[in-house]
Amino acid sequence: MKYLVAVAFVGIVGALGAALAAMMKGDSSSGDAQRSRRMARALTVRIGLSIVLFLLILLSYWMGWIQPTGLPTTP
Repeated sequence: MKYLVAVAFVGIVGALGAALAAMMKGDSSSGDAQRSRRMARALTVRIGLSIVLFLLILLSYWMGWIQPTGLPTTP
């Protein structure tokens, strides 16, 4: 499960980097529509991966594959 979460996180950061590269690439006079589409597609992939990762974590908790950790509530 740790590896799957790590791969999804790398994919999210990679999609965000692709959107940044699409935004910064080229001059503003030519290819503006294509650049906007590329950036929107990269951001859509990032949002989709984030939603899938969140749902995967919820499913994993519900199925008992992961357990919450943290500070104990009793002294």
